[in-house]
Amino acid sequence: MMKRKIFICFCLICLRGDVFSQDTALYLQFKTIPLFNIIKVPDSTTFTKADLPKKKAVLVMIFSPDCEHCQHEVEELKANYSLFKKVNILMASPIEFKYIKKFYEDYQIADYPKITMGRDPNYMLGTFYKVRSFPALFLYDKKGNFVKAFDGKTPITQIAASL
Repeated sequence: MMKRKIFICFCLICLRGDVFSQDTALYLQFKTIPLFNIIKVPDSTTFTKADLPKKKAVLVMIFSPDCEHCQHEVEELKANYSLFKKVNILMASPIEFKYIKKFYEDYQIADYPKITMGRDPNYMLGTFYKVRSFPALFLYDKKGNFVKAFDGKTPITQIAASL
């Protein structure tokens, strides 16, 4: 009888989700840059974590090409690009490739060699970071360890100050 009551309590707890819930985003549990696989703009090649230059800080930006806040963030990033001399910037979006490519061309991202932009077709990064709004930015130090997250439009100087 006692085992049955324990079993019922366990089942009720599981149904509520208390035991197996993922309320905490994975980036807070795993403090290094996650494995990823994006389709790089403009050439549709694959870009992975292994392709990131070693011993450089990384800023991961999850964005949408049609998001006004994202557009302003990129304009501000371009205007303050010199603050990110030792930082590789990875911009990933789940939106269709053609829209990301248009954004890439409109904002002349090719002129900024430390920015890699691409499509995250499975929204792996968005899921890992538990992104709820765009832009979402995640900063890692040169050893690949998580430093800080920035949700929504954030002054680029504030992000640079966290380096």
